[in-house]
Amino acid sequence: MANQEEIFKKVVSHAKEYGFIFPSSEIYDGLAAVYDYGQLGTELKNNIKQYWWRAMVQYHENIVGIDSAIFMHPRIWKASGHVDAFNDPLIDNKDSKKRYRADVLIEDHIAKIEEKINKECEKAHKRFGDAFDRQQFITTNARVLEHQKQIDEIHAKYAELMNANDLAGLKQLILDLGIVCPVSGTRNWTDVRQFNLMFATKMGSVIDDSDTLYLRPETAQGIFVNFLNVQKSGRMKIPFGIAQIGKAFRNEIVARQFIFRMREFEQMEMQFFVRPGTELEWFNHWKEERLKWHLALGIPAEKYRYHDHEKLAHYANAATDIEFEFPFGFKELEGIHSRTDFDLSRHSEFSGKKLQYFDSELNESYTPYVIETSIGVDRTFLAIFSHALKDETLPDGSTRTVLSLPAPLAPYKAAILPLVKKDGLPEKAREIMNTLKYDFMLQYDEKDAIGRRYRRQDAIGTPYCITVDNDTLSDNTVTVRDRDNMQQQRISIEKLRAFLYDHIQPVKID
Repeated sequence: MANQEEIFKKVVSHAKEYGFIFPSSEIYDGLAAVYDYGQLGTELKNNIKQYWWRAMVQYHENIVGIDSAIFMHPRIWKASGHVDAFNDPLIDNKDSKKRYRADVLIEDHIAKIEEKINKECEKAHKRFGDAFDRQQFITTNARVLEHQKQIDEIHAKYAELMNANDLAGLKQLILDLGIVCPVSGTRNWTDVRQFNLMFATKMGSVIDDSDTLYLRPETAQGIFVNFLNVQKSGRMKIPFGIAQIGKAFRNEIVARQFIFRMREFEQMEMQFFVRPGTELEWFNHWKEERLKWHLALGIPAEKYRYHDHEKLAHYANAATDIEFEFPFGFKELEGIHSRTDFDLSRHSEFSGKKLQYFDSELNESYTPYVIETSIGVDRTFLAIFSHALKDETLPDGSTRTVLSLPAPLAPYKAAILPLVKKDGLPEKAREIMNTLKYDFMLQYDEKDAIGRRYRRQDAIGTPYCITVDNDTLSDNTVTVRDRDNMQQQRISIEKLRAFLYDHIQPVKID
């Protein structure tokens, strides 16, 4: 466990040191659970959003994108259920005066049992070596089976209590499991109560006369209320989707784990409108498609898993999460939900406007059902960044830190490096930079020895280093170094653009 904690600390420190993510308002001692993306983080984040947008909108003729406002009519949030039901169950420890989410305390308890399973597996792996079969071990080992039984029982009880909104039962489960406050170490808990997560604000010049608005807690509702606008203006035929990338805000009490859970975050959501009765077929389709999107980045499949919901939201008839193995364990990365006709029906009811679709093939009007795919930009950033960050020991015994980002997502695609700052090499390097900068994000660097510059580019994830040396001036070739295998090859300057295009293609999904 300590090893995983050290890895996570390394992720956080590396992100700050190299200009990916900074604590917000840091010179004023920061603001809890709010972060700023630095110069490299902004590039990586934009590339992730572009990858999603291409896969969702550009590659699909029947999906279009919008950008709805953050401020929306307050009745929208009444219709969506957020005013009455967008709550977290909170519990306070009377000794430490600290407040916690009850569900997070239970999840953390389960994670500790899962860690016991991992330790049993590690011990067995050391004992059996390459012959170790993890799957066989976890399905036959008595200790592991007992731990798994505990986990399953807690999950089942927790789901039952959440479905029944049994807050007293949640407190009793926390007591029964012996969960203590991480700060005080005591079990002196208050009752569990619900806390609404929306940020409220005011619109109007006179506060007393102003309307209460909410910062949107999700981007989906902006899609639903624009359903008719998009359908009619775009002459969209069912099935079709509407995609959106945008900021959302939640007043999280337990905001933690760096950018995994923040109060201001960004979502990439797509709502896919289908005929009633076909929704489960489309649910399974998008469940598979979205996992393909993740796997196309080249991250190993074992880093991902599906987690079907034990507790379905009141509006859903199917839901699953794609979870990723972060340094702190498997956690939700993306949700795929079959939302039935709940959203459009509710907005029809509260607005008095019919949000229906006339199906010319069936010669009838109906309220479409919706399949939602919702993924956090920040969580995707953290998943990709944490997996890519590695410390490597090289054949000569030296070490390097390398950020092995998928090339299409890397902030810089190549670095242009004159070998020395004289003999006309900087001028030649600038000339190459100027011919390529219109097609690729590049960085020019002439400070320090070439080896140190290579290490800097490794640490920020640049796939290729292009070195201009004395031979360049005579034969018009440069040395191109690959970040991942550190191999070098000579390439003529006129072929550089084609080389980079070939090696840094947009991610394609089979």
